[in-house]
Amino acid sequence: MKKPLEFLVIAIIATETYRYFDLPFCLPAHVKEKKEALGEVLNGDRLVSAPYTLDFLADKDSEVVCKKKLTTEEVAQFRTAVRKDYYFQMYYDDLPIWGFVGKVDREGKSDPSDYKYFLFKHIHFDILYNVDCVIEVNARMDPHSVVDLIEDKEVDAEFTYAHDEETDDDQEETGWKYIHGDVFRFPKHKSLFSAALGSGTQLFTLTVFIFLLALVGVFYPYNRGAVFTALVVIYACTSGIAGYTATSYYFQLEGTNWVRNLVLTGCLFCGPLFLTFCFLNTVAISYSSTAALPFGTIVVIVLIWALVTSPLLVLGGIAGKNSKAEFQAPCRTTKYPREIPQLPWYRSTISQMAMAGFLPFSAIYIELYYIFASVWGHRIYTIYSILFIVFIILLIVTAFITVALTYFQLAAEDHGWWWRSFLCGGSTGIFIYGYCLYYYHARSDMSGFMQTSFFFGYMACICYGFFLMLGVLVSVLLCSLFATYTGLSSANRVWSLRYTLPRFSSHFVRCGEFCFVEGSSESPSSFEMLPWMAVFALYMQFILMLEDICLV
Repeated sequence: MKKPLEFLVIAIIATETYRYFDLPFCLPAHVKEKKEALGEVLNGDRLVSAPYTLDFLADKDSEVVCKKKLTTEEVAQFRTAVRKDYYFQMYYDDLPIWGFVGKVDREGKSDPSDYKYFLFKHIHFDILYNVDCVIEVNARMDPHSVVDLIEDKEVDAEFTYAHDEETDDDQEETGWKYIHGDVFRFPKHKSLFSAALGSGTQLFTLTVFIFLLALVGVFYPYNRGAVFTALVVIYACTSGIAGYTATSYYFQLEGTNWVRNLVLTGCLFCGPLFLTFCFLNTVAISYSSTAALPFGTIVVIVLIWALVTSPLLVLGGIAGKNSKAEFQAPCRTTKYPREIPQLPWYRSTISQMAMAGFLPFSAIYIELYYIFASVWGHRIYTIYSILFIVFIILLIVTAFITVALTYFQLAAEDHGWWWRSFLCGGSTGIFIYGYCLYYYHARSDMSGFMQTSFFFGYMACICYGFFLMLGVLVSVLLCSLFATYTGLSSANRVWSLRYTLPRFSSHFVRCGEFCFVEGSSESPSSFEMLPWMAVFALYMQFILMLEDICLV
């Protein structure tokens, strides 16, 4: 099996690029140019076939490319290229290789005219493969096999190359490769996890419907009751989504007691909300406040829950049970879980929750004041479009930061990512509740037991809903996609972290029956700044966008 090697030469000065054979290297028998896409043309790439023949799974000690006598002009060309630090770029099976044309000897010399220039004439290719796929290629220049370019005179040159092929089977596995048999091990407390997933999905659907109704002008700004009515009705009608999602995922996680899971789903959010309501309504009755709901209204809400919410929840659960969805893990899970190594304090769950919650919260905290002033004060909130944009920003920032933290967790050989991603994504709700403390003491005029209990009681329910919605839907689902299709892609494919992150592309290679994330001999921490840079850049973009909106 032979694979053609394509390459180009690029000057290191600014964006100056040239064709490889503009320098008098050895020409192959047939120079074949590759058809470039628009982006490659704009980038200055001009790929041509190379004079090297690399036979797959066949080492070569030394192979002569050609022997030629370099003329005075050609020596001057090469010397100029070496002096300007020109380097070439090759591609083998779409994997990039870089190497310098030559070297400059500056040792013990202060005058540039005394520098010595040498041209590399031997390239050694090191190819790392797994089964039948190339996963890493490097090129080494032999510093002892050079052509002297000091003087302007003809010189004989013999260009050679060699290549070694090495399997990675015997290499020590690190990072994601080390835990590929544990990444898709089912989480503990799978019934609770599935119930949280169903409740979070329902709350997200409820939020989307409320925003849609607000954007089309259904809610009259001065009639606050319309929003509460819509919340009750839509929550009841979307309970089937919670039942279907929770039960289907519960069966994917090989759960057996689906009835208990369905009851847990129905009570996970409604239970704390009902207990909070009972306490606060009792407080309102004791204060003879109109905030206490009349008995007739309570009966109507109970009937809606009994005749609409519960039946739809059960129907959704039955549909999820009969969906017969199976969890398709791209890798076989090992029988016994691998021990998680001791991690530093900044990789602990609490530290990552603080980081994951603070960044999304900082993107929305400006708008929180106006929302709180409208709900708990006398302001009228009418700019629903701005609120919707802020909500989208919250989702995107939460998704980016949680996926990045999941990547670091797996790279640190910690495979317990299911609950960690849930807690990290939902931690924004904890920060919002922390803002409640600040708002109550610094920005509001509320006082007394009833006002305090109502404010912190109902805000606890709202923040709990945010915790479920962001923690489950945005974080767990996106992290599942990330781990499945980026780290351990399906169809026995692999995302090459060594090359895809720096190049922001998706180079996939087949890996037979093996399934792991391709890495290099370097530690995964070498590339940890790459996703952080992307996340930070996007995060700053969102913050600037939010500030511009608020200024307008």
